[in-house]
Amino acid sequence: MAKPLTLDALRRHAIARSLFRPLALPAAVRRLGFVQADPMRAPARAQDLILFQRVRDYRAGDLERRYERLGLEEDAFVNYGFVPRGMLALLHPRTPRQAWDADTTQRARAVLDFVRERGLAHPREVGEAFAHHGRVAGYWGGDLNASTRLLDHMHYHGWLRVRRREGGTRLYEAMEHAVQDDSPAARRARAEALVDTIVNLYAPLPAPSLGYLVTLLRYGAPQLAAEARAVATAARTRYGHAVVDGTTWFWPADENPASRRHQPDGTGLRLLAPFDPVVWDRRRFEMLWGWAYRFEAYLPAPRRTMGHYALPLLWGEQVLGWANLRLERGRLVRELGFVSGRAPHDAAFKRALDEELARFEAFLSGYGRAVGGPQE
Repeated sequence: MAKPLTLDALRRHAIARSLFRPLALPAAVRRLGFVQADPMRAPARAQDLILFQRVRDYRAGDLERRYERLGLEEDAFVNYGFVPRGMLALLHPRTPRQAWDADTTQRARAVLDFVRERGLAHPREVGEAFAHHGRVAGYWGGDLNASTRLLDHMHYHGWLRVRRREGGTRLYEAMEHAVQDDSPAARRARAEALVDTIVNLYAPLPAPSLGYLVTLLRYGAPQLAAEARAVATAARTRYGHAVVDGTTWFWPADENPASRRHQPDGTGLRLLAPFDPVVWDRRRFEMLWGWAYRFEAYLPAPRRTMGHYALPLLWGEQVLGWANLRLERGRLVRELGFVSGRAPHDAAFKRALDEELARFEAFLSGYGRAVGGPQE
């Protein structure tokens, strides 16, 4: 008779399946299925921090430098980020929940003609050509050209794609997505594939978190919201599952969370991005590690308890605390916090921390390399 599944086994499963042996960059993105992006750089952007832990010899900015050659796309999924190009057929043609009015549609068509004529367009060029569109409120305060906002919306609507970035700025080209089979069976199949991607990325998932992520999928595939809800409702027939301490958990059907192969390296130390798949789900985090991790970058400094951009500190299979890192005059400065109030005293922890910080310094050196420059 099989032993009942435990939270300890789920914790090991969560770590081992996500922090897999480092791969080449294209293979790592394919295995993840989605890499969440964030423009904040403290000390590195989320997408770089996520890939740093899963790609051989990764340097900050490699994704941006190599993007055009990787067969990837920037797009909306449960959040904004990077997906394998083949996933676009599951997300598009997208039917946004709020349609454009006639005036916005007319403006978008004019901008699309402009982009098509040039082949590749920088937002600055579009802003100069369509300055008469005026200005609108910015996402994080201030204002920006209305045409810049329109480019974002056109990308979301599927009229444009991001060809590449220059200094973090998206450069666009015209895009036209293929018409998809709209039969009920085909729509259900696309929804299943999208929910499978969610489960593959964030498993093992408590049932409330699966429901929440399927709700977030309305961002990337609003036209499949009903079908995605139906997949979630039938999750017990599609995914592996068990009830642990009163909560139902889900994972891919071909995996066994109780397998002995899910054994994290007991001496390994990782500093993870706030949006890393291992720690992204705050509900799951608290269930597996017994304390509440919070992302406080947007809180006023006096209200922060962990710091501006706290990176969860994973030691073996325990998240013991967090680290805030910053570069000062080329040197990496660290500020550590621990749930227990103090760091482990054993020499192995100190050695592993020093090794991880040294890896971070090498990783961050990538931001000094020009986009489009020589690759490793």
